[in-house]
Amino acid sequence: MSLERSSAFTLRPAQPSDAELLTAMFNADSERILGVRQHDVDNLLTEWRAPGFDLERDTRVLVDPSGNPAGYAEVWDIDPPHVRIWAWGCVDPVHRGRGVGSDLVAWQEERGRAALAQAPVGSRVILRQTVSTRDESGLELLASAGYAAIRRNYRMRIDLNGSVPEPVWPSGVALRTFHADQDLVPMVEAIRSAFRDHWGYVESPLDSDVADWRHVITEEKSFDAGLWFLATAGGDIVGVSLCSAMEPEDPDLAYVNTLGVVQTWRRRGIALALLHHSFRELGGRGKRRVALGVDGSSLTGAVRVYERAGMHVDRERVLFEKELRRGRDLTTQRLEGWDEAPAA
Repeated sequence: MSLERSSAFTLRPAQPSDAELLTAMFNADSERILGVRQHDVDNLLTEWRAPGFDLERDTRVLVDPSGNPAGYAEVWDIDPPHVRIWAWGCVDPVHRGRGVGSDLVAWQEERGRAALAQAPVGSRVILRQTVSTRDESGLELLASAGYAAIRRNYRMRIDLNGSVPEPVWPSGVALRTFHADQDLVPMVEAIRSAFRDHWGYVESPLDSDVADWRHVITEEKSFDAGLWFLATAGGDIVGVSLCSAMEPEDPDLAYVNTLGVVQTWRRRGIALALLHHSFRELGGRGKRRVALGVDGSSLTGAVRVYERAGMHVDRERVLFEKELRRGRDLTTQRLEGWDEAPAA
């Protein structure tokens, strides 16, 4: 523990009763960095109830002498093959510069190394997290902890202040909304196909992915089946645009949380048609802005598709990676069988 803090500080697992104070801390930090309150108590509790996530094992709260959280860290290592581990953390702005972040990052690495025994023999194991480009102290913290900055992620946005083009669908492709009783497994299979050639993808068991999506459907208050759009052909799902109209930071903002087209149906304009349909539907619900997240160096050319749809980059995050074990990389690193990056 940092010499700048007394032994009265306690590092312990998070508890559901911490959710209110932690959310307030997260929002204080997001206001410091971005000027908005991004976080919601219900969303935090829903994340904590995700299949396989264990508060005792996967979270830590650093509590100050008054009983308030000074910092929080979590590690996501739920599904096989346990080779790509995600971490996230936050430090209360009033405690920045006192070693809180360093202690939490050290715990994240310790927790991440527990995956080594579960990962396939000879496989490369990595620990990743992202930091806003506006968070200078966060960038410095991970660099000093031995992380390498390897990529940029963008938040892209469109302001719905004009007419959105009618979607143009390829011959044989139709659109409908999601029905949980019949679409869950086929939708998950389509998403897996759509993202299998995205940089950094690693295959998890289908059952695990289905459980994760079922959790979203049954637990997340933002879920609205009427905003989950499926492009179909011959009865098969060939593309998805899964949207949310509830964003804590801005009541006028909606999100396209997942957009993808299965590999064999790319280069036909489906992604652009899905975007146009989504923008029109969200605008019809009174939303003035729509955003989505994307890998800034997308192998599938997604950034170009979003730009054609009228979107622009309005935020950036740096993807940091720390190698916990050298070995054979099981994540997707490049496209196979393409002369050039295909449009999403």
